[in-house]
Formats: sequence, structure tokens, C-alpha cells
Amino acid sequence: MRSITATMFVTLDGVVQGLGRPDEDTSGGFTHGGWGPRYTDEVLGREMAKGMAKPGDMLFGRRTWEDFIGAWAHATDGNPFTAHMNAATKYVVSRTLKDADAWQNSILLGGDAEEQVAELKAQPGGDLSINGSASLVNSLHAAGLIDRYTLLIHPLTLGGGKRLFEGPASLTEFDLTGSVTTPKGVIIAHYSRR
Repeated sequence: MRSITATMFVTLDGVVQGLGRPDEDTSGGFTHGGWGPRYTDEVLGREMAKGMAKPGDMLFGRRTWEDFIGAWAHATDGNPFTAHMNAATKYVVSRTLKDADAWQNSILLGGDAEEQVAELKAQPGGDLSINGSASLVNSLHAAGLIDRYTLLIHPLTLGGGKRLFEGPASLTEFDLTGSVTTPKGVIIAHYSRR
């Protein structure tokens, strides 16, 4: 059985929306997009590279997958993250996409997210990682399908925006399996479900 690890960039008040760019996700009138890049440093880059070095497949919600296409699918910058993203098998969960042909090595999982991912998780193959995709993470968390979290906790509050763990979820306990603090104050915490 495959395991699922979700990597989420989050503020102290739990916001996960619009990390990278002002226009990344303005839904709900969100105006604080682009809050994350100023916290990037060598330690954060090194820790993210460790995650990318692990073999496995990727799991996306539709919106994040479409956003990542613009950043990674056609890049030829020699960046190891680019090579990893393009080579990985990418499963995109969507009820609205007709196909996943826009990005190489992408496979569409149509229908109910929890059912599709539970079936995928039960199949043999590489472990699955989710980067972003807050709505997908919320639904998979509520269904008990996420095994591990890597939370990059940023030292700021935004006061509004989509939050990690919104909506219904049952009591779930995790063990802290490791942590690193960056020079810019980001706490990178690794948790495994008990």
C-alpha cells in the first residue's frame, strides 16, 4: 500500500492560500498573495530538495495542477525541481477536467476524490506526495487518507484566507518525527499519523 505525504506552506494563523504570487489565488477576495517568497533561504531550499529527492508519484487537485503547469511544464532552466516535477507521474483529481494531456506524465482521476485516491493508495507503486492543493488535502485528511505532513510554518499572520484543516475532521493525532528551523524563522515540521 502506498503512503501519502502532504507538504503545506502555512502561516501561524493556518492560512495556506496564495503563497507564491499576488495573483496565484484571489478567490474569496484574498489580497495577501505572494506572502511566501521573502522567507526562502538556503536551509528551506535544502530541506525541500530532500523531499524532491525521494522517489514517488505526485497527487494534485485540479487548480494546483493547472497552476503548476505554468511554472514547471515547459521550463528548461536546469533546476532540479523542474526535472523532478516533469519526470514524476502526476495524478490530478478533478470532476471537471476532460483529460490531463496538458502536462507530461499526468493521469486524470475523475469522480469522487476520496474514492479515487483510496483506490490509488491501495495499488502497488511509489508513495504519493501532495504539494499545496488545500481543498484536496482537506478532503483526504477528513477521510483519513493522509499518512504524513510536512508543514512549513511561516512567522506571519494574514487574518484571512483558506486555512489548513477547514471543515469537518475527526480527532487525529500525529507524532513529530523531525523539525528544522530556517534562519528566516520558518519551522519545517514533519508529522506522522499515529
